[in-house]
Amino acid sequence: MKKLFLLTCVVMLGMAQYADACTNFIVGKDASADGSTMITYAADSYGFYGFLRYRAAADHQPGEMIQLLNWDNGKPMVKIEQVAHTYTVVGNMNEHQVTIGETTFGGKDLADTVGIDYGNLIYLALERSKTAREAIQCMTDLVAKYGYASGGESFSIGDPNEVWIMEMIGKGKGVKGAVWVATRIPDDCISGHANQSRITYLPLDQKTTKKGDVVMTKDGNWLWHKDVIKVARDNGFFSGKDSEFQFNHAYNPFDFTGLYACEARVWSFFRHFDNDFDRYFGYATGKIFLATGKRDAGEPMPLYIKPNHKITVQEMKECMRDEYQGTELDMTKGIDAGPFHSKLRYASLVWKLDSTDYCFERPIATQQTAWSFVAQMRGYESAKAGGIFWFGVDDAANSLHIPMYCTINEVPECMKEGNGDTYTYSPTSAWWAWNMVANWAYTRYSDMRPDIQKVQQTWDDKFNSQVEIIDQEVAGMSKDEARAFLTKYSCAQAEQATAAWKDLFIYLYTKYLDGRTAREENGEFKRNQWGYPVGGKPTAYPREFQELFKHEVWHE
Repeated sequence: MKKLFLLTCVVMLGMAQYADACTNFIVGKDASADGSTMITYAADSYGFYGFLRYRAAADHQPGEMIQLLNWDNGKPMVKIEQVAHTYTVVGNMNEHQVTIGETTFGGKDLADTVGIDYGNLIYLALERSKTAREAIQCMTDLVAKYGYASGGESFSIGDPNEVWIMEMIGKGKGVKGAVWVATRIPDDCISGHANQSRITYLPLDQKTTKKGDVVMTKDGNWLWHKDVIKVARDNGFFSGKDSEFQFNHAYNPFDFTGLYACEARVWSFFRHFDNDFDRYFGYATGKIFLATGKRDAGEPMPLYIKPNHKITVQEMKECMRDEYQGTELDMTKGIDAGPFHSKLRYASLVWKLDSTDYCFERPIATQQTAWSFVAQMRGYESAKAGGIFWFGVDDAANSLHIPMYCTINEVPECMKEGNGDTYTYSPTSAWWAWNMVANWAYTRYSDMRPDIQKVQQTWDDKFNSQVEIIDQEVAGMSKDEARAFLTKYSCAQAEQATAAWKDLFIYLYTKYLDGRTAREENGEFKRNQWGYPVGGKPTAYPREFQELFKHEVWHE
C-alpha cells in the first residue's frame, strides 16, 4: 500500500515554492526519432491562465524604450532599450525555432529587487535571438546591464541543432547582475529539470578562454560567469578548492523537497528511456536522505542520459501526461486518491494533522498546470514549415498538444491573450473548456479517464498523421503563402479541438450524472423501444471504502 511521507516542520517550510512550480524535459537531435531537438514545459501555477502568447516581428525606432511588467504578477519593473528588429514569437518558440523554457529552483536568497525578472528574460531573448547561443548571450548581457530580479532559475534553451541548460541566480540584494553556468546537452542524450538545480561540477580541468565576464571551454560546450565560484565564497556557501565546487550544492543544496517534489519528476521521465533507472528511486524520492538523517541523499542522477531508443514527439507528449503510473508514487492509488482513484488532492502539497506534517506526491501532470508545450525544432525541414510548437492548456494528463507552427501570423481566438482569465469565464476559451472536462473527471477519475483517453488518442493520431502532409503542402508555396496556410491550419485545429472538448464535457456530464453511469448501445445512450432513456447503472464504492464506512450506516 502507498504511504504518505511524514515530514518535519523544517522540511515543510521549504516545500511551499514547489506546490506550483514547473517541469522541463530536453531531447538532443540524435536522441530523437526524426532528428528534431525537443524541449517540453509545463507552467504549473494556480494563478496562471492558459493562453498562447504571440508577438509579431517588428521594426523599432532608435531610442525606443520598453516598460517591463513582472511576468508573474504584472508589477512594473525596469525600462530597457528596444532593439532595431524583433522576431515573431509563438508561445515560447520564435520564427527561427529558438525555444526557451524554465523551472524555478529559488535557492539561496540572492534575488535583487531591481532588474529583469525571469519571464521577461525569456521573451526578450526569443524576440532577439536566431540561435540558442545567441539567446544565452542575450539573457546574460541583459542581466549584466539591467540587473536580475528573480530567484534561482534553470532555463532550457534550444534551436534545431543544440539544446542547453543554463542555471542562473542573483549576486545578492543591491548587487546588479547574476552568476550562471550553461552546458550543452550532448546530441544523443536527454535531460530534464524540475525546480531543483541540477548542474554540479564545472569542467575546470579543460582549457578555457575568457571574454569579458564569460568563461568558455575550448570545445564551446560550457559557459559560465567568471564570478560563479567567488560569489558563493563571498556569501559563505562554499569554502573548498575550486575543483570541488558544485553549482547546485552551493546555490541550491538538496533538501527533502528538492528530491521528493522535484528530482522525482526527472526520475520519472528518465525511467521511460532507461530500463535500470529504478536504481535511483531511493535518491529521487528522498528515502535515502531521510534514512541517513539528512546527511546523504545517495548516488545522484546524472544531468543527462543516453536513451535506450530514439524518442518520438508523441512519446514526449505522453511523458508530459505522467502521473507516476506503475510506480509507488502513482497518484491514482491509495486511500488519498479516494474511491474513484482521483489524482486531485484537496489539501496543499504539504499539510498538517495534529503535530505531524505530511506530503503528497508531486507528479509531472498536475491539476494546476495553466499550459504546457512540446517544442519540436525541426532543422531538417524548410523554413517555410519550420518548427512545431505543440501547445496545450490545463492538466496535461487530460489535455491535447495542438500543432502551432512557429511562423504563423496570429494565434487562434480560443487561445488568445485576453480571452478570459482564471476569474472570468469565457465560452470561447480553450482553457475553460479543458478545465470543465478535467474538473468533472476528477470526481470519478477511474471511470472518466478512459473516455478522455479515447478522444485524446483520436486527436493525437490525427495531428501526427498530418505533419508530413502539411510539410508537402507548403513545400511549393512562397514564404508568405506558407505562413498564411500554416496560420489557417493551426487556428483551425485549435478551434476544432476546443469544440470537441466542449462536446466531450457534455458527453461525460450526461454519462456520469448523479453518481450513475448511463447505458450505451452502438455509440449512443440507450433508450427503450418507445424512445425513453433507460436508467443508468448504479456506481458501487470499492470494497476498501465500504470497509471504512460500513459501521457508520444502518445494517442488519
